[in-house]
Amino acid sequence: MAKSLPVSPLAPASFPDLPVIKGVRFASASAGVKYQGRTDVMLAVMDPGTSVAGVFTRSKTRSAPVLDCQAKLGGAADAGAAILVNSGNSNAFTGRHGQTSVAEITSAVAAAGGLPAERVFTASTGVIGEPLPHGRIVAKIGELNSALDETALEGAARAIMTTDTFAKGASATVGIEGKTVKIAGIAKGSGMIAPDMATMLVYIFTDAKVEQAALQAQLAEICDRTFNCITVDSDTSTSDSLMLCATGASGVDATGNAEFAAGLERVMLDLSHQVVRDGEGATKFVEIQVTGAATDADAKVHGLAIANSPLVKTAIAGEDPNWGRVVMAIGKSGAEADRDQLSISFGDVLVAEKGWVSPGYKEELGAAEMKKQEITIKVDLGLGSGQATVWTCDLTHQYISINADYRS
Repeated sequence: MAKSLPVSPLAPASFPDLPVIKGVRFASASAGVKYQGRTDVMLAVMDPGTSVAGVFTRSKTRSAPVLDCQAKLGGAADAGAAILVNSGNSNAFTGRHGQTSVAEITSAVAAAGGLPAERVFTASTGVIGEPLPHGRIVAKIGELNSALDETALEGAARAIMTTDTFAKGASATVGIEGKTVKIAGIAKGSGMIAPDMATMLVYIFTDAKVEQAALQAQLAEICDRTFNCITVDSDTSTSDSLMLCATGASGVDATGNAEFAAGLERVMLDLSHQVVRDGEGATKFVEIQVTGAATDADAKVHGLAIANSPLVKTAIAGEDPNWGRVVMAIGKSGAEADRDQLSISFGDVLVAEKGWVSPGYKEELGAAEMKKQEITIKVDLGLGSGQATVWTCDLTHQYISINADYRS
């Protein structure tokens, strides 16, 4: 049985009450992929007419399921669709065995649900480099298919967890021309989190009708402001997958609708923040606001350099207002910076300006900001109008403990 980890101190009080999304049903089961008695596989089945969009890791060692999903995107929506996800094994770096596993699973799901195999998407998460015991999953597909229920999204969220300490869900309800559209999503992610699309597994469902190409473009654009702006440890997974399914069951066409886009962004931002809040060993949630950069791209580079710095992250864990480490991270980022134009604040406390410590700064004020559970670091480069916000967490000894013991 998997070792249980204490729930992150940054976790929400409970799993949210997610709305039912018409046109999609869910089921979960225990297949014994890695541990006996643990719910480790989930199935989602969508009605005909569902548009499916996805964004995936750009890792050069991405998994067989990722490659298969990428090849299938953009298919006709006249048939139904399905997503099957397992935890406990990533089916990555498994060569031909990985491809065989994907083919066996997708064929079995297709046969059980009366779907074309090209409309069955899979994902796997867990240990890299071990053959996936796909027979255990295939043996559960009949059970999963029989248990499909439109209210079972929370169970699906729990089935895809690995080192996560809590299940992650978020939703939004949007009014469009007097009608209601619902959006609900789940995510898993805790470690091996760095911004290179979604850096985890995320599944979002809506009853809106959205044309596939528009849905794909919208997902990618919002991803760059949400999941691509988070980092826990600077490591990008081989299995990162973000999929968005629009069933059209509401009858409301949301293609190009601004209100729908805003609702989708709220859900994606909420889920991305929950991943950071569940960062392995995290005790602090950190927002880094960068302004005054030469370009938006430069601002993001600076923000990620700060967010990924082990020295910055360990200082935050130790509640040490060591602003010199922020200066260091900016200097090494490679983006444009001018030492003598730089200003840094912790929360509303100005600690450095114009290349030097602020005359009014008192160490105890900075220390008080570092004791908070949620911390904001503000950096102004003084060079232009470029800006970006990224999110991260601290780096504690518990991160080492979790990852040193991961495969045992």
